[in-house]
Amino acid sequence: MSNFKIPTREDVSENNQTIFDKLKGALGFVPNLYAYYTKSETALGDYLALQNRKTSLSNKEKEIVNLVTSQINGCNYCKAAHTAVGKMNGFTEDQILEIRGGSISFDAKFDALAKFTTAVVNNKGKVSVEATENFFAAGYNEGSLVDTVVLIGDKTISNYLHNITQFAIDFPAAPSLETANA
Repeated sequence: MSNFKIPTREDVSENNQTIFDKLKGALGFVPNLYAYYTKSETALGDYLALQNRKTSLSNKEKEIVNLVTSQINGCNYCKAAHTAVGKMNGFTEDQILEIRGGSISFDAKFDALAKFTTAVVNNKGKVSVEATENFFAAGYNEGSLVDTVVLIGDKTISNYLHNITQFAIDFPAAPSLETANA
């Protein structure tokens, strides 16, 4: 049980109430993670602007980065949320588990993205020349590299916030890789 309270609509500023209303309209609810951002007056709006920025990555590619980063950072909240979003973007449960493992057998370009993301997160950005060359050889460019690193940063913010607070996860739990691969 977490000692961190999730703000309700009534607990937040008028500006954040407006954001809550938009989220509820778009998603049907306000995810606990987004609600928690309102502990800082501007953080939710700032985070959503970062998360919704234009990028060269497709929705599927973004979910690969989100799932790999969340797996490595051990964030159960984000693994659950992005398992749901990954399914909405056309990945199967088995594909999502494979993605979270950092290697993708069903698409060579996606595999290069997963491996590059794994290298960046595991090595705090200090990746080998080979990892970067493989990323570029798969068809990504320097713009994709920047967009991937920005997305890793975006997801790491949420991963760390939930790992610190451990508030309730309001998405169906993502299966553990260990259980799924047993």
